[in-house]
Amino acid sequence: MSDSASRRSPSNAEKHATGVVRTDWTKGEVQSIFDSPLLELLFHAARVHRMHHDSRQVQQCTLLSIKTGGCSEDCSYCPQSSRYSTGVKAQKLLKEDVVLEAARKAKEAGSSRFCMGAAWRDMHGRKTNFNTILNYVTEIRSMGMEVCCTLGMLTPTQAVQLKEAGLTAYNHNLDTSREHYPKIITTRSYDDRLTTLAAVRDAGISVCSGGIIGLGESETDRISLLHTLATLPSHPESVPINALLAVPGTPLEDNTPVNIWEMVRMISTARIIMPQSMVRLSAGRVRFSVPEQGLCFMAGANSIFTGDKLLTTPNNEFSQDQQMFETLGLVPKQANFNQGRQDDKAFLGDMDVETQPKTVPKGHFVIEG
Repeated sequence: MSDSASRRSPSNAEKHATGVVRTDWTKGEVQSIFDSPLLELLFHAARVHRMHHDSRQVQQCTLLSIKTGGCSEDCSYCPQSSRYSTGVKAQKLLKEDVVLEAARKAKEAGSSRFCMGAAWRDMHGRKTNFNTILNYVTEIRSMGMEVCCTLGMLTPTQAVQLKEAGLTAYNHNLDTSREHYPKIITTRSYDDRLTTLAAVRDAGISVCSGGIIGLGESETDRISLLHTLATLPSHPESVPINALLAVPGTPLEDNTPVNIWEMVRMISTARIIMPQSMVRLSAGRVRFSVPEQGLCFMAGANSIFTGDKLLTTPNNEFSQDQQMFETLGLVPKQANFNQGRQDDKAFLGDMDVETQPKTVPKGHFVIEG
């Protein structure tokens, strides 16, 4: 090794790539990691990833829109808002046979998590539909799949009912930073979103929460979003990183597409500061080549959504994903029912579940996989 190499100061990514689970990150620390030289950041994120995860395992998830369009919210990126002319037609809740058949096909295709999305602001005044969804959750969980829902804002009581029905995880993205948020959504506050996450967490359901890049935000906003997620009372079990797919008719239709290096930087930083979380390479993946997606997996992403659509936007074809897994040497990650608060052993019965994830006291890390 040359003298200059031996004298090189470690990057901030290297300094913080300990694999320790902590929720007291400062915004300055997160920024210093985010701003590290890209290849340094990618390398040290990959190291942290291997401390807590099998680097070859990638979970395949399927997302089905069970109630499409007609949403009263004004999310600037969303084609399902009733305020924008995007060609998305409002539909009623899908019938049981349609939803359960979709779940069976998803499992046969290799998905171990089935997610149901409904274009609603909240569940207020939707008791019949909510009870129907509770039944969907129980039926799909009995198939041996993780079950996730995204239904808008929840009350604590509704969260408990979903937990009792067998829900594994609840998705409620923060979308962007608190500072940029009012430029994207005005019909629901940032604190409304945090309140729903608290209700989900308190009910013992795994939290799935991340954001979207490409909304016109700054790098400071991206850092702020990651900081908020990493300083929640406990890290989200799942952190989706979405790249905006701009839809004609929405206010963000002319936004510049996100490039792969922006995704790699977000995923790498998320992996270092939330080392045990699943980092989900979500919407926008369709725009990235297999080598580009490979960089995201190297950086610490370990989940994708399969199927030809993500709610109403295009997604990668199943055959393309299967070829990608073969090319990159990836293997499907099996369902993990030991997440969230474990008070449903009777429901699990004799299911073959993965080992209970270890808790990591501050100042220590575990190497798994």
